[in-house]
Amino acid sequence: MLSHLIDLRGDPALLSISALAERLEVNPSTISRLARSLGYTRFGELQRILLGDTLTPSHSFYRQHASTALSADRSDLLNQAHQLADEQCRNISRFLENLRADELEAFANATMAAGRVRLYGVRQFHAFVSFLAYGLGMLRSDVSLLSDCSHGIAEGLAGMSEGDVLVAASCRPYTREVVNVCKAARSHGIRVLVVTDLSNSPLVRHSDQALLVPHETSFISNSMVAFLSAVECLVNACATISGESAATALSRRDQFIDELAIELR
Repeated sequence: MLSHLIDLRGDPALLSISALAERLEVNPSTISRLARSLGYTRFGELQRILLGDTLTPSHSFYRQHASTALSADRSDLLNQAHQLADEQCRNISRFLENLRADELEAFANATMAAGRVRLYGVRQFHAFVSFLAYGLGMLRSDVSLLSDCSHGIAEGLAGMSEGDVLVAASCRPYTREVVNVCKAARSHGIRVLVVTDLSNSPLVRHSDQALLVPHETSFISNSMVAFLSAVECLVNACATISGESAATALSRRDQFIDELAIELR
């Protein structure tokens, strides 16, 4: 079985132990035992190796991640662009290969049924949650970022109630405060949905549902293309699930856009 695992290095089946077990036609416990026999405390540690996750210190992560672009041939920029685009397409394909219909439906149902939806991400993932907040805000009310210019994280969490939904996102190298926010929210009965990269991500431990998105490319930092593609999939799923209520929200939005003459025509 070990040789088969090595052959699967980088394969999307490695994103979850259940998918891997199905591919290898064994029980997940068999894979866990193999990981322990190889000296790993759990499957997640072996998973990082098989997915090509480099164990570099955090202070050198971005410099090493950018090494391909920094050392690339200046006369070959177009090929570099093609390579990066191909890598991004493969990540989207891997995301879709592992995405299940019940996961999409559960995310959409939880998001559209919640009294409030708050979103949290920092650094690159601030763009991710802002995009998701915009999309969800087209379909329902009371959607916003957890913290904004008027209040901080603690105030944002204090304004949420049991059963509300927090959507959080991060990938390696994970941001400590995002993990802490997920943990605090869940301990107070807030439903936590996370979008992250690996099944052993620290965000997963403090979530009710996790969607996994691969992102390894030659981009100088963590690529956001597959993550933003996931946003569009999630928002469309929410629109489909909510049906007429989403249509009403979109019509109301169009009405205000027309009344305020916001768009140039």
